[in-house]
Amino acid sequence: MSAVQTLDISPVGRVEGDLDIRVDIQDGHVVNAWTQAELFRGFEVILRDKDPQAGLVVTPRACGICGASHLTCAAWALDTAWQTEVPRNAILARNLGQIVESLQSQPRYFYGLYAIDLTNKKYKHSKYYEEACKRFAPFTGTSYELGVTISGKPVEIYALLGGQWPHSSYMVPGGVMCAPTLTDVTRAWAILEYFKVNWLESCWLGCKLERYEQIKTYDDFMVWLDESPAHANSDLGFYWKMGLDVGLDKYGGGVGRYMSWGYLPHEDKYQKPTIDTRNASVIMKSGVYDGATDTHVLMDQKFARENVKHAWYDEDAAGDQHPFDRTTRPIQNNDVDFNGKYSWATAVSHVDAGRLEAGPFARQMVAGGRHGEPWQHYDGLILDMFKKMRGPSLHLRQIARMHETSKLYRQAERCLREFKLNDPWYIKPKERDGRGWGATEAIRGALCHWIEVKDGKIKNYQIIAPTTWNVGPRDGQQVRGPIEEALIGAPIADASDPVEVGHVARSFDSCLVCTVHAHDAKTGGELARFRIG
Repeated sequence: MSAVQTLDISPVGRVEGDLDIRVDIQDGHVVNAWTQAELFRGFEVILRDKDPQAGLVVTPRACGICGASHLTCAAWALDTAWQTEVPRNAILARNLGQIVESLQSQPRYFYGLYAIDLTNKKYKHSKYYEEACKRFAPFTGTSYELGVTISGKPVEIYALLGGQWPHSSYMVPGGVMCAPTLTDVTRAWAILEYFKVNWLESCWLGCKLERYEQIKTYDDFMVWLDESPAHANSDLGFYWKMGLDVGLDKYGGGVGRYMSWGYLPHEDKYQKPTIDTRNASVIMKSGVYDGATDTHVLMDQKFARENVKHAWYDEDAAGDQHPFDRTTRPIQNNDVDFNGKYSWATAVSHVDAGRLEAGPFARQMVAGGRHGEPWQHYDGLILDMFKKMRGPSLHLRQIARMHETSKLYRQAERCLREFKLNDPWYIKPKERDGRGWGATEAIRGALCHWIEVKDGKIKNYQIIAPTTWNVGPRDGQQVRGPIEEALIGAPIADASDPVEVGHVARSFDSCLVCTVHAHDAKTGGELARFRIG
């Protein structure tokens, strides 16, 4: 066996925050890995002792690309704490805002953050390399240019609801602060149709959406792929073929267990929201899927735990804590110690199932279960691919993410159809002390907010973001986080250009933007403000 070579890669993320990764390489493969979130995420500190509704303004600014998801969680958390009634129109308007924000992420992520790796010189041997450069090269690729440009269209619908994108606060306890007109709805339909015709069908799928929706199994997909040159030459068909040709289906699997909070509350089933009734009221069901035992169970917030043994917080003695019990005490000594503390991210786990992967792949694994309510969404395609392809991979993680696009599109259409424009959009709530919880699925995965209101102020506010699940360090039992585990076994062809590490990390679409907040612990004052570029 050869000597172990250690690589420190900083940053790995292209756009969304500083993710640093250390890997040990031996005999051309990763044998150990550590993921580091290098920027402090301080919303829990910022919101302490503020007005309960401060989260509606502050948390959408946690991220410049997922603000709707944070706003959704903040609004639902107060709805459950204050025991509000939320009109059906408002539920639809909240769902639509989040959906269109998720739709804009799909081409922007695939072309702008992930697919450009396929133009790396490592793949010059592939028969698909020249075409990959034509399509995916940054700034000049035909699909890159179209995808990044058209990603701005869906959030025009968000602006119709919230007045702007990003960072709107149109979702509030008791409903929404908008009342779309027939003209707004008509414009929204036109925007959706433009997105579908000019990218989703013509570029990504190479077919009508109705044809793609007929695919239910791995075998169906292979029939579709060979059915028409338009299918095979679509960006989906091309990526499928090239991914297999260069071996992206051979590594990057991860922990093999997956979770989703579920999302899109049903407009007729969740008008008086509580924490306990949420699971039975969301269209996309919650769940935990264990790939080793092929079992599905529902996910509940009471199972969530955070461990800070390897994170820069002074809460070690508490061990695994439920977020309601955390106090978020960041420490000032942020020296990196890979045997000790080395990240701002906590190690998140399920009290029974352990470390879990979150994200679009996880959502599709959960969607393939028959658990939950009979009326809730079911889709077995990705789970069938998982089984036929003998397990997870970074390649399948991409297919799962982009597969979700068609379902998001259909849900956006449904929201527009279900609006009853003359019905209420807001019911004024009665403020009270209490605990609340709001959850959703941001495009990157499971997102949730916990709030405790006491004496009319925020006593405790806790957020667990998708990247916290995935990028978290080892836990108190030294179990690796999902990305750390997914890196194990990755083949490294050239240690001076370890593109494979980037493949794995970026397949999770890790987003650390919400960590970029710093303050002086003694004075509370802002340390610095930067304008990048």
